[in-house]
Formats: sequence, C-alpha cells, structure tokens
Amino acid sequence: MPTVAIDARAAAEVPAGRGRYVRELLRALAVLPEAADVRFVLWARERWEDPALAGDRFTWRLLGLPDPAWNVASGLLAGRSADVFLSTNSYLTAWFTRCPTAVTVHDLVAFERPQWALGSAGRIERATAGLAVRRARALPCDSAATRADLVRRFPRVAGRAVAVPLAADAAFARPVARPGHPDLEAPYLLAVGTLEPRKNLERLIAAWVALDPAVRGGHLLALVGPRGWDDAPILGAAREAGARLLGRVGEDELRALYAGCAGFAYPSLYEGFGLPVLEAMAAGAPVITSTASSLPEVAGDAALLVDPGDTDAIGAAITRLLTEPGLADDLRARGRARAAQFSWERTARETLALLLAACSATGQRAASTRS
Repeated sequence: MPTVAIDARAAAEVPAGRGRYVRELLRALAVLPEAADVRFVLWARERWEDPALAGDRFTWRLLGLPDPAWNVASGLLAGRSADVFLSTNSYLTAWFTRCPTAVTVHDLVAFERPQWALGSAGRIERATAGLAVRRARALPCDSAATRADLVRRFPRVAGRAVAVPLAADAAFARPVARPGHPDLEAPYLLAVGTLEPRKNLERLIAAWVALDPAVRGGHLLALVGPRGWDDAPILGAAREAGARLLGRVGEDELRALYAGCAGFAYPSLYEGFGLPVLEAMAAGAPVITSTASSLPEVAGDAALLVDPGDTDAIGAAITRLLTEPGLADDLRARGRARAAQFSWERTARETLALLLAACSATGQRAASTRS
C-alpha cells in the first residue's frame, strides 16, 4: 500500500483559495476508487474534521510550529515514511523532503505581477520557487495558463508540469431555498473576491457608475469578500457608488447570492484558475469575466469575456446582460453545462496519477541500480 503525504495545513487555516483546494482534494481522494489502496498522511498544525476522512486510510500528523520551522520539520519527517509528498501550499517544504515530491503550482503572481504579491509572502515565493520546481518530480498546475507561466519562467520543467484543473463544489449546483440575500432588497449585480487591486473592482465600480440610469434601473451592485491590501480606494469608490459591501459570507449565503443575482461580474486582472467563475456558473448565474490569464479557459463560451483594462468594455457587457432579451437565460444554461465539465473527482484522479507515477519511477530507478 503506497503512502502519500500531503501538506494539509490550508484545510483548517485558509477559508477560501488554497484552503478550498485542499479540502475538496481530500474529499475527492476519500471516495476515489483508484485511491482505495492508498494510505494518506496529512501534515498540518491542526486537524480539519470531515466525515469523509474517517477510517484508517487518513492519518493526521500535527506539528505546532510556525513557518518556516514547520516547512523544514514536516519535509524532513514526512520523507521517513512516505513514498511521495504533495506540497500544496509552499515551495519551501520541497527543499527538505527526501522522498519523491510533487509541488502544486496555483499561480505565478509573485513573478508575473510582483506588484500584487507584496510583503514577505511574495518575497518568499520568489526566493524558494526555483529550487523547489527543480527538485519536484511532478508539478500539477491549476490551469494551462498557470502551466504556461511556469514553463516560461522555468523552461526545464516543461516535461514535469501538467495542467490539472479545479472544479466547483457540487453544492453550488443544488437548488437554493431562498435565492438572494436579506440585505439586498432589489435585483443586483454580484462581484465576489478579496478587496484588492488584482480583482479590478475599481474599474467594475466605474463601469457601473457610468451606466445609463435606464439600464441600471433599480439594480444594486453587491460586493462580497474580505478586505485585502490597498483596499481604501476600492472601499471609497464602492461607498460613493452606493454599492453594497457584504464582507465575507458563509458558503450557504454565497450559494444563495449566486443563485439570486441578475449577473456575476469577475473582471480580474490575473488568476491562477478563477474558481468563483465556475461556482457562479454552477449556481446558474450569468457571468461576465475577463480575457486575462486562466479565465477564458475556465469560462469557455459560457460567459461574456471583456478586456479587464477597458472600463467601457466592462460597462458594455453589463448593459448587454441587463437589456438584451434572452441573453441572461442563455448564459445561465451554458454556464451550468460548462461547470459540469469540471469535477473534483477528475482533479483527484489526475493528481493521484502524478503522485503514483513519481513513486513508480523511483522504484524503477532503484531496481535498475540494484541490477
């Protein structure tokens, strides 16, 4: 029985983004037929409790250390008993593993858009990525766009970098008893994401303000997401425009917001994948998103695509969505079909295949050396 070690810290520590990736991956691995004979050791600081992980196939190993001591210790210890290690949340851990290691690459924002990767996190990624990707036996990337960014930056990894797309939680496709939100008394255009410059919310707000009042009608603009860095201009513009700031919401609230919106706008400037686009589509929201980075490959032909740097183009797409007969219904149908093409089962299957191939390649090399 092969043993796969996984950096599972984000499952309990990160509400969205990488946390959702780890939680959904673990849930999918728990029921994946190909993983029935695999033992998983989950390295973290605290457990993430989920019924799917019950039983002796999943074991938690908890280290109450801060970074970077956690990365060093887990990397060294995991290699003593694991056949392969999956680093989901750090390049640094891969420096210290002594077993075959796969490194998940979520995005290259620290390299491609360093102005949006400020502070220690961006500096650490830029300092640690090079050795990690050179050592990695496999590099699952969240999208083809992320893989292209990685290979452009580190050309020698092309043969080990593979696009393994993510998916929306199946819950987003389920009917919602009460679509909408109690604080939104009128139809609304929805935007979801951390309030930070990369999400391009200032242009979205400017496009909203510039709409013909007859087009905007009685609609509201609703922004969902936690505060981020350099968010003062976004907050100021939102308040001046009369937008509703709902902050961070729970998953049930988010599902209801997607299901009840007149449209979902996600004009981000850079994304490693862009999971909210799929979530909105699965919930039946007509989507406007951008032509940047991974977003066109996620949206396919099921969304209105706009140049995120063109405020007028964003406004024109909103106008079409709110006024063009049949467009919203068409996008809802196409969006649901598009979201259904992605699944966490596929993500888990393709990730596990990379991990087991790394184990197999190591065994074959060891056997060849002995012979």
